[in-house]
Amino acid sequence: MYLHWLIVSVFLFNFSCGNSDLGQIGSSPPSHQLFHELLIKYVDEKGKVDYPGLIKDKTKLEAYLKLLDQNPPDRSTWSRDEQLAYWINAYNAFTLKLIIDHYPVKSIKDLNPKLSLPLVNTIWQVKFFQIGGKDASLDEIEHKILRKEFNEPRIHFAINCASFSCPPLLNEAFVAEKIEDQLESVTRNFINDPVRNKIQKDKIEISQIFSWFKEDFTKKGSLIDYLNRYSKTKIIPNAKVTYLNYDWSLNE
Repeated sequence: MYLHWLIVSVFLFNFSCGNSDLGQIGSSPPSHQLFHELLIKYVDEKGKVDYPGLIKDKTKLEAYLKLLDQNPPDRSTWSRDEQLAYWINAYNAFTLKLIIDHYPVKSIKDLNPKLSLPLVNTIWQVKFFQIGGKDASLDEIEHKILRKEFNEPRIHFAINCASFSCPPLLNEAFVAEKIEDQLESVTRNFINDPVRNKIQKDKIEISQIFSWFKEDFTKKGSLIDYLNRYSKTKIIPNAKVTYLNYDWSLNE
């Protein structure tokens, strides 16, 4: 168990350091309508994905990914919400592309590199797509952009790793015009999901997300303080905290 957490800690440290140069001066925010249409059609209200159906619409997904590649954020002109919606959608859309390119697969972790390469030990570190013509990885989006640039812990409930224990994939695209409401909704829904978090007044069994990224949730108080902002059951400050096993099986 100690070794597991040591590995996770080193992994998060390595990929929260440094900055990302993904972006493009003079770009304009692209429409997320194509992605929205795909999510409505192939993702149900519980976040389960119809991958065989999505494969049949692969051309449409690829058209959206091309749009993202050609229109990366300009940090000097795009609003914070425009950038946030772009990067969340990009993470989710490229994850879907990764899965359908290898489907059928039982778990995204089955796609981890078979050979150990320097600083490339998981599929999240593999640069399998491009943003603005530059090779990029899911880890760069999550750790060097979303976590580092936005100071927004709710992103952990918006990005989806194609696994059962992940926060469910929202069946609509994130858009700047309503992203605040969307982030509030996915956070509240996840924390109060009795499958992924078991919350009682004096005892909580919660997702390992709250352990892996504890520093993101405790910048303005304790972890229980953060949970109590959204939990329907109010937790006492000295409640017993344990973490549930993470199910990496595919979200279908």
